[in-house]
Amino acid sequence: MARGTPFWLRLRLSSPLATEALPVLTIHTGRFTQARVYAASAAGTGGTALPRAAHLPGFAGSQEAVFVLPPSSASAQQALYVHIEPGAFRSEVPRLSLTSLDAVLTAASARARMITLAFGALMAMSAAALLIWLVLAERLFILYAALFSLQALYVVFLSGQGFEWPLFSGVTPLGSYAWNVPVALGGAVASLFTREIADLRRFSPRVYSTFGWFAVAFVVLACANLLKLLGLGMLVNSVGNTLFLVTSTFTLVVSFVAWRRGSRAAGWFFVAWALLEAFTIATTATLLLGGDEEGRLLYVGLPLSMVAAAVLIALGLADRLREQRVALTDAERRAQTDSLTGVLNRRSFLERLDAACLRARTRGLPISLLFIDLDHFKQINDTFGHAAGDACLMAIIAPIQAELRQSDVIGRYGGEEFVVILSSADGAAAYPIAERILSRVAAVRVDGFGDPIALTCSIGVATSDTLGVWGESLIARADEAVYAAKRSGRNRVEVALPMAA
Repeated sequence: MARGTPFWLRLRLSSPLATEALPVLTIHTGRFTQARVYAASAAGTGGTALPRAAHLPGFAGSQEAVFVLPPSSASAQQALYVHIEPGAFRSEVPRLSLTSLDAVLTAASARARMITLAFGALMAMSAAALLIWLVLAERLFILYAALFSLQALYVVFLSGQGFEWPLFSGVTPLGSYAWNVPVALGGAVASLFTREIADLRRFSPRVYSTFGWFAVAFVVLACANLLKLLGLGMLVNSVGNTLFLVTSTFTLVVSFVAWRRGSRAAGWFFVAWALLEAFTIATTATLLLGGDEEGRLLYVGLPLSMVAAAVLIALGLADRLREQRVALTDAERRAQTDSLTGVLNRRSFLERLDAACLRARTRGLPISLLFIDLDHFKQINDTFGHAAGDACLMAIIAPIQAELRQSDVIGRYGGEEFVVILSSADGAAAYPIAERILSRVAAVRVDGFGDPIALTCSIGVATSDTLGVWGESLIARADEAVYAAKRSGRNRVEVALPMAA
């Protein structure tokens, strides 16, 4: 018999059928194959065409035609005749089975429900990623949306369910192109996604370029599906399978290395990709070997693995954003702080002072400043060296902070000058704090440069409630008080007084 030629099958039941449920004959064939079933009459005078109760889509371009058997088939005497007319695109040996209509429809409903839920979940997560991309303009989100949109189309057409939906029914004549093209384009997007989430542009430019060429190869593969019209389907499938195997293995290795290098986002992607590839390989093997007749792997395992991969990769994206936020926060902190002492630098301190003054004036509260100047600092540098001077500056920070509240702010204003903002503190509250800081600094000894270096400081106190000034004017008055302390012998506290009218 030539390939694609119609043929007949003659069936005779080996034993009577159970009559508790409506018996049906299920014929598993290619999507474009036509099947008809006839029951021979008991008198041998002709046959009756059996009604087709359902047409159920199957994986990889297959279908199940369900025919209701006549009551007389409960006996093992009547013969059934099946006429098979192979389709133009694909022909295969049909598989026949006897079961009940309830069992067939229940299984079909469960399969359709699972594929629909998986498709909905993948498309919903893709839409969410697209919306986030509109806000953040992060390339990874649009790649994520494209990747799992293509995965959703792949599984819905590979399972056959999409051909039955009004939205996609128009692509039915495309046959296998309906899932081969999305999966090839999905490979291209996955290649671009991998190199971005593993940050390969920065850590491995050559591997980054390799994934770019993989993406190009997958686009070419998607276009090469047209060669199947010329009878080159086997060649295209072989090249495609090899490309998928190579890139999948390479992706796993690269994402694992990136994970070990410290990228948590790449770790999430590695786990997701390993899960997805495991189920994809198992599904391919099942389709080739014809196992898993109940469809647990095809209709449950594969779609759920896609949804799980989408969730895991979404967690990886969230982890990447967290890492970026931490890095940005650290960069902002470094930009705001003095690299030697770790307190605010002058620019950031003045910004904080303006905000504190505005808040205090709005609430009708006072604010006080302590201008702290390390005594004899030039002499320390000249005698012990600049390294000793730096050590002294660092040594006085902890004693000063020990007397401050959580709401108070300290910044480095000049070489050996520090200014402290005491929020909601008037002169009566600020002076004792300055005295305690003076005592703590005087107790500091800096070792490692010969004889221990003893430190003292002079402190000027300026308060808004007595001076009636704010911001940098308040700093200037505190600075004047420091000079008064220096002139009075150093290692003392001086309070700025109101100017005479």
